[in-house]
Formats: sequence, C-alpha cells, structure tokens
Amino acid sequence: MIYKKTSRQVSLGIVGTFNGRGGMEYMFLLLHSFAAATLLPLGSEPTLLVLLEKGYNPLLLLLFATGGNTTGAVVNWFIGRYLLRFKGANWFPISNDSLIKAQKQFSRRGVWVLLLAWLPILGDPLTLVAGILRVNLVTFVMLVGLGKCMRYMVFVFPYWL
Repeated sequence: MIYKKTSRQVSLGIVGTFNGRGGMEYMFLLLHSFAAATLLPLGSEPTLLVLLEKGYNPLLLLLFATGGNTTGAVVNWFIGRYLLRFKGANWFPISNDSLIKAQKQFSRRGVWVLLLAWLPILGDPLTLVAGILRVNLVTFVMLVGLGKCMRYMVFVFPYWL
C-alpha cells in the first residue's frame, strides 16, 4: 500500500517534528552520520534503522542522514586539500610514490568514482584523496551526496511502501 500525504500534512509533520516530538533524534542521526563519514570507524545505518522502526518520518531521516554523511565527507575533502602543505614532514602519512599512484588511479577512473564514496573502508580514504587531488568542491558534493543518498534510500525505501 502506498501512503500518500498532502503537502499540508507533510509540512505539519515537519513542523511537529521540531516542535517537541523527536527533533533530538533527527539531530543525533545527523551527528552520527557526520561522524561516520569522517575517518572514524562508525556506521550510521543502525541508528537510521532504529528510527525508521520507531516510525519517524522516512523523508526527514533520509535528508538528515544524507546531509550529515555528506558534510562529514566534505571535512575529509578539506583535510586532504590542506594535507599537502605538510608533504615534506617526517610524519606525513603518504609517500610521494603512493600519492602519484593515487593520482593516476583517480585520473583513470575520473571523478565519477566519487559515487562510491559510501563504500565501507574505501569511501573515507577516497574522499580524502579527492581533496588531495583538488577535485572541485561543488562536483565533489554533488557526486558524494548522490551516492550517499542512494545508499540510504536502500534502507529508507521499504518504509515508504
């Protein structure tokens, strides 16, 4: 059964959400999704699923999870973007050969590989490398955001049916 709401019902639901009926849960999902997109080893899907099971608005959950996760990836991009300033330091984590290899791999596959930034283990370093290689920030946000949104849709879609 497809559940349809009028735009007024949707608007009232959004207002009600931030009017004392669970706004903190959405913010928690946003922050958890943000942290999960950084280099921290976290996953935001369990939080999303718990909130979906409790009956929270699937569209809002999708927006908050995608927004938080994409923003976390942007932090990785900025870290990568400014990491090269320290390239000559002894503690610099990436060798020059590895950097050249990453540039070649990324160039061969193109920016479209950023659609896969949602992948566990590979996604976070990919967003860091995109910053190091100075991928355009708008292109980065569009591709990473789309990929992450599609990943969350897999979890959210069954709750719209």
